Amino acid sequence: MPFTFPPERTLAGVRTKLLNWFDKYQRDLPWRRNAAGELAGTRDAYRVWVSEVMLQQTTVAAVVPYFARFLAALPDVQTLAAADEQQVLKLWEGLGYYRRARHLHAAAKVLVANHGGELPDGPEVWAELPGVGRYILGAVLSQAFDRPLPIVEANSLRVLARLFGYRGDPREGEGKAWVWSAAEAVLPQNRAGDFNQSLMELGALVCTPAAPACDKCPLSANCIANRDSLQDKIPPKKKPVAITEVAEVGVVIRNGGKVLLCQRPASAGRWQNMWEVPHSPRAPGEDIGAATARVAKELTGFEIEPGAEMMVIKHGVTRYAITLVCVEATLVGGAFAPGAYATAKWVTLVELAAYPVSAPQRKLMTALADPNRQPRLF
Repeated sequence: MPFTFPPERTLAGVRTKLLNWFDKYQRDLPWRRNAAGELAGTRDAYRVWVSEVMLQQTTVAAVVPYFARFLAALPDVQTLAAADEQQVLKLWEGLGYYRRARHLHAAAKVLVANHGGELPDGPEVWAELPGVGRYILGAVLSQAFDRPLPIVEANSLRVLARLFGYRGDPREGEGKAWVWSAAEAVLPQNRAGDFNQSLMELGALVCTPAAPACDKCPLSANCIANRDSLQDKIPPKKKPVAITEVAEVGVVIRNGGKVLLCQRPASAGRWQNMWEVPHSPRAPGEDIGAATARVAKELTGFEIEPGAEMMVIKHGVTRYAITLVCVEATLVGGAFAPGAYATAKWVTLVELAAYPVSAPQRKLMTALADPNRQPRLF
């Protein structure tokens, strides 16, 4: 039996309640202000776009300082398009999911080249831009131009599923189609951008994954999950992902006062065009010194003399839990062989800060530049 939404009269009441709540309780976030720092009635499309790309799979608290730095360096689409990719990646460093930054940069170039640097009020234009899917398209056009286009992300998905009592999984299959139809059904023709934000804001502040504050929710009287005490079952919990443990060795190759920094190729599976010390998985039971020499030779062509174990960095990438043992080594001979890496440079410890690197590599770079560091011996 197909899912039936409430009558229009009820939906109109939901819209009014939620918008009134948003007007009173919305957070004062930097992307909700214009370039002059004012809460603007008409929002700036560039600021909306940058913020929404950053907020994908990233929390508001994490994004706020990155947004400020990014806008200070690249305040409009023209400066973003003209920027070097390394600058864009450096500004994004630590935020993760770097493909978002590369897509944002590429899309800015298209907007400047083909649309005079304007961010147009046109779904057909946005749909063709790199990295723009249904969510980004709806977020920008609804918030900047008040286009009645829905959006769905983790918070609004949870609110809609609970509000309408949807018992399936709204993250996949039929459920994914349902939640987009729900977002369309409840969306008002006016203040669409504010309404989209209000759904996300309610999910972030009130309708949380665990222990939602239903007593503070403006929609509690309309919410089927609240009525039937199903808040802990709607939406169903995500299926657990099997985690694979990976042991890696990273090699800090020293040549006098410099260390070798390698650039990942554009074809790399992750961290494309970013910099790092060479690292690779270590075979079970492989001696750390032997693994260090092997990784250096295989990835760079250099022959090295393994030295002290410097530090151990634990981090996660998708379904992998990685333990990276970082070892210092001395250059013995050989020449750099491109292949695993696009290029490599010998850089001083001071210069390390200028290169865009992943979060685990930044931990290593920071430790390398620390004059008080005490290396551990094998």
